[in-house]
Amino acid sequence: MKVKVCGMRDSENIRQVAALQPDFMGFIFYSGSKRFVGDNLSAALLASLPASIQKIGVFVNEQPDIIKQKAAIYNLDLVQLHGRETPRQCQELQEAGIKVIKAFSVDEGFSFQNTLLYERYCDYFLFDTRGNNYGGNGTVFDWEILKGYIADKPYFLSGGLTLENLQSPEFENLRPKPFAVDVNSGFEQEPGLKKVEELKQLLDKLRVKS
Repeated sequence: MKVKVCGMRDSENIRQVAALQPDFMGFIFYSGSKRFVGDNLSAALLASLPASIQKIGVFVNEQPDIIKQKAAIYNLDLVQLHGRETPRQCQELQEAGIKVIKAFSVDEGFSFQNTLLYERYCDYFLFDTRGNNYGGNGTVFDWEILKGYIADKPYFLSGGLTLENLQSPEFENLRPKPFAVDVNSGFEQEPGLKKVEELKQLLDKLRVKS
């Protein structure tokens, strides 16, 4: 199973996490986030990351032209749309040659019918916990809901993931299995600064299983 480490912004922490070679690293370009990269993210640093690590830019209700611009500056491999973006906006980015992850906020009333119009225009879906913020809420949704997901589109599992719950029987028995897990606040010592040793433990465990 693949691993995405999201909410990176500190240069040294980025280098330390990159040395573990996760499959994806996420950088948040939404100013309302506590993990917003601001103007300090180095394009040269991202260019120096191992080629095996795919770089994801996270955007919330941003104009497609701005997303395209950031994708070019930072040579992003994918963009993650974490707001109320429409299928048409996803299509515009896809037609520009950008791979798209569309995030959906999940609670007990969520219906997977919400994903249908996006399937043609997205490469992946991401399911996160509905909360007060666009991601990074640090809470887990009821994974039983995922049994209702029958689409073929691979998905990222997000929302309050920790070393503990990613080793639980509930996660082991999760169906359908996620394409990747998206970890963020559950592996932080403060917003934007990841606990490298805990990430190493996670990656070691998931690699043994795969």
